[in-house]
Amino acid sequence: MAEQHSNSKPVKAHRSLLQRLWGLLPTGIVILLVGVIFLLSGQIRSEGEVIKEKAMAGLRNERPAANVITLEIVPAPLRERLSLPGTVKPWKALNVVAEVNGKIVEKRVSEGQRVQKGDILARIDERDYQNALASAKAAYRVAAANRKRIEKLYQQKVGTQSQVDDIIAQARTSKAAMDNAALALERCAIRAPFDGVVNRFHIEAGQYLAIGDPVAEVLQMDRVKIEVGIPESDVDKVRRLEHFRVKIDALGGRTFSGTRHYLYQNSDNFARLYNLEIAVENPHNEILPDMFTRVEIIKTEVPDGLGVPLYSLINRRGMDALYIVRDGMAQFTPVETGILDGWQVEISKGLKPGDQVIVVGQRQIDEGEKVNVTRTIRDIGDLAL
Repeated sequence: MAEQHSNSKPVKAHRSLLQRLWGLLPTGIVILLVGVIFLLSGQIRSEGEVIKEKAMAGLRNERPAANVITLEIVPAPLRERLSLPGTVKPWKALNVVAEVNGKIVEKRVSEGQRVQKGDILARIDERDYQNALASAKAAYRVAAANRKRIEKLYQQKVGTQSQVDDIIAQARTSKAAMDNAALALERCAIRAPFDGVVNRFHIEAGQYLAIGDPVAEVLQMDRVKIEVGIPESDVDKVRRLEHFRVKIDALGGRTFSGTRHYLYQNSDNFARLYNLEIAVENPHNEILPDMFTRVEIIKTEVPDGLGVPLYSLINRRGMDALYIVRDGMAQFTPVETGILDGWQVEISKGLKPGDQVIVVGQRQIDEGEKVNVTRTIRDIGDLAL
């Protein structure tokens, strides 16, 4: 009985192993089938790509060469420009006011008239001031005579030092009163403070003025200031510049040269703009206050830049590129860009002088495709001809 029992154990163990193998058989079959499918799909994909490449090559060989226009790359100056609106301001603007009380008896000039520094603009009735000056002169003459007499008595040991001091003080006071009277009389003639133009009169003959009342506005216009707001991001470059170009549409689009006068140290609270004042000579008074201007600011200049039209760039494979014609074929050429000059972009890397860049037809061709160059230009402006 013991022997039969020992023989039954290997049999049971063998059956158990077969059962486990049998249970794993479906899983193995599934894994095998998945592997076969992956192998077949990879082969099918590879064959499909080969077929597609052959088909594309066949199409390229079959279709005629694409007609393109190329631009021959020639070094030329490129400038990164900033165009900003500005406003004309007078170089000086001053409201002349009355410095004495009185009635206006005469207007010497009219609005819009050019004046020189010191020219009389208007006169205040000066009779009261003439009388005051005459009285002050008389008082001063008396004080001066008394001073001489007292000083002579003091030298003769008759007068005292206190008498001398008193008369000297009286003489000086009389002299100051006389000078003030003369100054008041002089101020009856209201004069131009500098060379300029009388922009506006605030008075009429017969009008009574008090000290501080406005008389006329005088503008210095032989030179003007152009005020333009500079964005915060451009302040660092602009503060290093000295020369600017100012275009004024109201004068037929004429362009004037200007120089930096002053860059404000604080910005506008709302627009975050820093006001720049540009000095422009205006010898003929053509430029008038408050005219609208366009200020061209050259931020960066590349003397011998290689520029192409912005639209000729193609972005593929995550990079900027151009199509260059070499041996009759379109060659895909990655490039690096630099500054913008209007519709041109600087190519800082990837081009060299003499390269033929496709500027018309570049979006209908592929890498390595044959092209037919119908025209080559050296200036993009020639496209319009």
